[in-house]
Amino acid sequence: MASSPKIFAIAGSCVLALYVGFIVVEKTHAATELKADTEAGAIQNVAVVTPKQSPEKVALTLPGTIDAWYQAPIYPQVSGYVKMWYKDYGAHVKAGDALAEINAPALDAQYAQAKADLDSVMAKYHLATVTAERWRAMGRSQSVSGQSVSVSNANEQSAHAEVDAAQRNVDHFEALEKFKTIVAPFDGVVTARNINVGDYVNNGGGGLNSTGGASELFTVADVQKLRLFVSVPETFSYVLQPDLTATISVPQYRGRTFEAHYLTTSRGFDPTTRTAVAEFTLENKDEVLWPGTFASAALKSHNEDAHLYEIPTSALVFEEKGMQVAVVDENSRVHYRNVTVGRMADTSTEIQNGISPTDRIISNPPADVLEGDRVNVVEGQRGYNQSGYGKDQ
Repeated sequence: MASSPKIFAIAGSCVLALYVGFIVVEKTHAATELKADTEAGAIQNVAVVTPKQSPEKVALTLPGTIDAWYQAPIYPQVSGYVKMWYKDYGAHVKAGDALAEINAPALDAQYAQAKADLDSVMAKYHLATVTAERWRAMGRSQSVSGQSVSVSNANEQSAHAEVDAAQRNVDHFEALEKFKTIVAPFDGVVTARNINVGDYVNNGGGGLNSTGGASELFTVADVQKLRLFVSVPETFSYVLQPDLTATISVPQYRGRTFEAHYLTTSRGFDPTTRTAVAEFTLENKDEVLWPGTFASAALKSHNEDAHLYEIPTSALVFEEKGMQVAVVDENSRVHYRNVTVGRMADTSTEIQNGISPTDRIISNPPADVLEGDRVNVVEGQRGYNQSGYGKDQ
């Protein structure tokens, strides 16, 4: 019976050893799993894109303003009261058509005075001519001195000069008399009428507005052909090429478009907005478009850099030594590569060299991803930085 406690002691020791061994194995297994989880967690997930070739045509949409081919604000050249106006808003007019008449009694009086002055100096000139002819006749017979004849000839020339001056004064007022009738300068449409019968208008301007400036009487516009003005940002000025076209849409005609052709540009940037004004021509034979219309202009032009590749701008890594991109190799290792950047936009950037069309480029590299790090490539979400670029399959 004395051996029973020993047996129990030995059995207990065995059980304890097995329990301790089990605990050690479990801890070792847990440590291994923890290490694996830690290593797996250290591998970052990244989305990659492949470069896409720049399109043969570049396109962008900008706001623009439609204006008349010719547009003339018409001011009076005489002061007086509006006697009558004949053309209202929207009236079609031909060059020379009367728009309004101005009653100018003061001008009429000045014109009459100028004609009376001409008659007066004309009479004096006739007298001077007769007198000079007589002195010249007496001079030929040696009846008077040569000095007297010279004085008579000078008086005749002076009278003739006074006649010329008086005639120019009459011509001046005669021209102003014609301005009493306001006429259309060219074929077009009356887009503004700012006068009424009885209004007093000033020479060189219509009625004075609240700021003291003169306003025009009428505005006439030629709308058979229109001009489109678009302010092009400096970044996109490369689209201003001779073959540039613009597809125009306006708010009042939903679903309808019009085509405009590039004419010229200001060849200078506004230092405030950093834009250059581009001018387009637009046919408007049916006059459906009006001057002053806001337009959305979709510009399309030949791309001289169609041989280059584009990547998302977010894929660029800014380093002191230049621009880089993070490329993932076939072993899922990251390598930074120097690139030469071309034109940059908000969402995409052209790369002149440093990449190939098969490269897998991280679309938005994490700041803590280093050269040679292993990464896990995942499918990126289509959106701001992914749209239009190839995905790694």
